Amino acid sequence: MDPFLATSIFAFGLIFGSFLNVCIYRLPRDLSVSDPPRSACPHCQHRIAFYDNIPVLSWLILRGKCRSCGAPISVRYLLVELLTGTLFLACYWQFGFTLTALKYTVFGFLLLGLIFTDAETKLLPDKLTLPGLALGLIFSLFVPVNDLASQFLPGIVSLPVSSDISLTILSFVDSILGAAVGASFLYGVGAIYLRARGIEGMGFGDVKLMAMIGAFLGVKLTIFTIFTASIAGSLFGVSTMLVVWIKRTRRFVQRQHASFSQARNRAWQSVQAFRYFQMPFGVFLGSMAMLAFFVGNRFMQWYWRLL
Repeated sequence: MDPFLATSIFAFGLIFGSFLNVCIYRLPRDLSVSDPPRSACPHCQHRIAFYDNIPVLSWLILRGKCRSCGAPISVRYLLVELLTGTLFLACYWQFGFTLTALKYTVFGFLLLGLIFTDAETKLLPDKLTLPGLALGLIFSLFVPVNDLASQFLPGIVSLPVSSDISLTILSFVDSILGAAVGASFLYGVGAIYLRARGIEGMGFGDVKLMAMIGAFLGVKLTIFTIFTASIAGSLFGVSTMLVVWIKRTRRFVQRQHASFSQARNRAWQSVQAFRYFQMPFGVFLGSMAMLAFFVGNRFMQWYWRLL
């Protein structure tokens, strides 16, 4: 890996991370990402000078505070910039200076924006998911998806065209199938949950996100993403309830001098409210999709060897 090129790519990623922070803040609020061109402090509305808008460095120099009013600046700004720079560098390291690296850099950039937006606002903006869906389909024409369709369909379907064109068509078909499988699965789960519980369990933002993920990854890695995201989300939910239950049990024992059995029962009753907490599932879908395009195929090969 060329050190100068790697450093340049990382710095380029930091710049895009700074822009991504603008998108994360403005898109859920239906604000333009280009007008006004300069960002402002959300507390005092003071325009941020260019020397206070240098990725990573400005946050560190200002110690996470606005120069004008001293209000705290979320550490999210620092994290997004560093993660975007690291993502750009990781794609270059994994795929080289290729069109494949560009595809997954774009994909990862969109995923990072959606992950942090969903974590903060529980919204997944159409201005990220729908263009992402279109880009995933377009990229499949130039970067083979190399998934179920491209592996099995050539033995089933014979196209009257050259092998290169045939692979391009099959890659595009697999991209469409991935989008359809991802979107329809989440839509079906949401519909079943709504009918069974009477409340909405899955928003359309998650459905569109999975359509975008499927368009980039194809069928096999879309299934991998859904499966691993479901496990990660379940583990997070259960562990969160367990931690809160233990903490509240101790608090009831210490502050109200209740017996351990009474404190445990009261704490468990209070924790039941978490069943109705709307978990930002897009965070887990996006995170596992990012894991999928780096190590998903290797994991699937390892898994199939175990069977």
